[in-house]
Amino acid sequence: MKLDLRKSLDTALPTEEEVAVAQASYEKLAKHLQNSQANRTIALMQSDTGETFALPESAFCQLVEILAQMARGNAVKLQPIRQELEVYEAADILGVSHAYVMGLLESGKIPYRMEGTSRRMRCQDVLDYKKRNDEERRKILDELAAEAQELNMGY
Repeated sequence: MKLDLRKSLDTALPTEEEVAVAQASYEKLAKHLQNSQANRTIALMQSDTGETFALPESAFCQLVEILAQMARGNAVKLQPIRQELEVYEAADILGVSHAYVMGLLESGKIPYRMEGTSRRMRCQDVLDYKKRNDEERRKILDELAAEAQELNMGY
């Protein structure tokens, strides 16, 4: 059976059969991912021809997430993220408003360049900011949880 790439790129809810296959595959692949070492290349083999090909770990992780969503009956849409972002794209990645991103740019927390009247930033700079911010937030939450434990607040 030949794969129709146009169908696979359409946004549609998975069928009941696809949900069942996704659930079984997700469980197996998620276990493999938890037990594997970081930065490995995954080899996949086509069962009918025996042909193997490599899949980068980052793509494998995304495949596992796609299967997790399909197993829940959700449709999945892949959308590439360009190397250089506009304000609205950075806002989507960070989960904040455009105005908040503008404040981050103006305060120098994320570097940017002007292209006409538009601000452009490197995707990696936005992802680095997100990682730093997430780590700082986790640290603060851990400190608050430890303080609550010390004060016997019941959680």
